Amino acid sequence: MTSGFFVSFMSGNSTRLGIGLAGQTSTALIAAGLILTFITGVVAGASVGRIARPFKEPAILALVTALLSLPFVMQWLGLGNWAVIPLALAMGAQNTVFAGDGEVRVGLTYMTGTLVKLGKRLTVSLWGGPRFGWVPYLILWLGLLAGAVLGGVTYAQFGANALALPVLAMLALTGVSAAHARSARGRFQARVDVP
Repeated sequence: MTSGFFVSFMSGNSTRLGIGLAGQTSTALIAAGLILTFITGVVAGASVGRIARPFKEPAILALVTALLSLPFVMQWLGLGNWAVIPLALAMGAQNTVFAGDGEVRVGLTYMTGTLVKLGKRLTVSLWGGPRFGWVPYLILWLGLLAGAVLGGVTYAQFGANALALPVLAMLALTGVSAAHARSARGRFQARVDVP
């Protein structure tokens, strides 16, 4: 579907862009388009988060869910080759869920920083620091790896219909996040109302 390009790994697309520019090939145009689409997804997710305060997380998750659903419609309309666009938008938007003060606290679709943190925390552990401070970073990386394996296997078996599982998971996460946001808002309101 992506012909060696990525919907979430912009370092890979940046490398493909550089190779395409050096060779003056259409690879550069495709890579640049995906990078701009990803950035547009970040802007959309961050904007939805700003507008939806205090329901930032569920609103962004709802946007991601809607974007992940579009490839189904595109398949039915015979536009399957263009399905990478909403996928790249979704991956960009997804990275804004855990942003605070304009900065990403947890990168969800890129792992270089996570692996560096894993290595640094492992070093601290080896030199007498907290023994298991590296484990959360390993778990995050393993989660991405497991998702890639599951995605590859289900895509090989079901094609674009493999997106049904992530869409259902995102619907569930959106519901849980919305319930949590409503509950937190209710607790806050109760404290404000106390004389």
